[in-house]
Amino acid sequence: MSTLSYERKYRVAGGGLLPGTPFDFWIGPFYVGFFGVTTLIFSIVGIGFILYAAAIGPTWNPWQITISPPPLSVGLGIAPLHEGGIWQIVTVCALGAFTSWALRQVEIARKLGMGYHIPFAFAAAILAYATLTVIRPMLLGGWGHGFPYGIFAHLDWVSNVGYQYLHFHYNPAHMIAVTLFFTTTLVLAMHGGVIQAVVNPPLGEHVKYGEHENQYFRDTIFYSIGPIGLHRLGWFLAINAGVWSAICILISGPFWVEGWPYWYDWYLQLPFWDELDLPGLSRVM
Repeated sequence: MSTLSYERKYRVAGGGLLPGTPFDFWIGPFYVGFFGVTTLIFSIVGIGFILYAAAIGPTWNPWQITISPPPLSVGLGIAPLHEGGIWQIVTVCALGAFTSWALRQVEIARKLGMGYHIPFAFAAAILAYATLTVIRPMLLGGWGHGFPYGIFAHLDWVSNVGYQYLHFHYNPAHMIAVTLFFTTTLVLAMHGGVIQAVVNPPLGEHVKYGEHENQYFRDTIFYSIGPIGLHRLGWFLAINAGVWSAICILISGPFWVEGWPYWYDWYLQLPFWDELDLPGLSRVM
C-alpha cells in the first residue's frame, strides 16, 4: 500500500486540540493546523525584527550581526526598542514559534493515534532555550543575563560564562549533559551503521533483516535491546541531554556563584579524612 493511500484514512478533520478551526487541513504532505499558522506568524515577525536590527547597523555581515539583551539596569522591565527591546520581541516570537510547533506535533500525534513522544522530546529542547532566555534571567533579576543573538556574539557569551565560573566544565551537571550528548551520538551512529550494513550488502548477497542486526550486537557487545528498544534508548538519552544542559546553566548563578572547581571542596571535608595521615593532605585542606 502506498504511503499516500495509507495516509488518506488519517487525513480527516477533527481530533485536534482546537476543534472547528478553519486551518484543519493539509497542503500536500504538510499538515497546517491552527498552531502551524501561529508558528508561521511568530516566525515571520521574529525574522522581520532580526532583519530590522541588522538594518539599523552597524553591519550586514552575518557573522557579526548582534542582537543584545537589555542592560542589567533595566532589570525585568520592558526595554526601549533599540536598547534591548528587539531582543525581547525576538525571544517572545521564538518561544511562540517553538511552542506552537510542539503543539502542532501534538495534534498530528492525536490524528495518527500515536503517543506524544515527538512533541515531548521537542519540549526538552524548548526547555533548554527557555532556561537560557527566560528562567535564568528571571532568577538573576535581569534580562541582561540572557545570551545575545548572533554567531560570534553567542560564542563570546559562552566563553565569558565559562571564565566567570573559572572552569565551567567542572560543573557536574555540565559533565552529565556532555556525556549524554556524546552517548546519544554514539548509540545512534552504531544503530545507523548496522542498518547501512544490513541493507547494503556486498554484491551477490541478500539484504538482511532485524534478526541479523540483533545477532550482530549480541556477537559484538554481547547484548541487543532490539530495534524498538534502541530507538527508545536514543529518545531517552537525547531528552536527558537537553534537560541536563538546562540544569547546568540554571544552577550557575542562581544557586552557585563561585568557580565550579570549588564545588568539589565537599570531598575534602568528608569526616574520614581526619582519621588519615596522608602526606600533603593538610596543605590541600
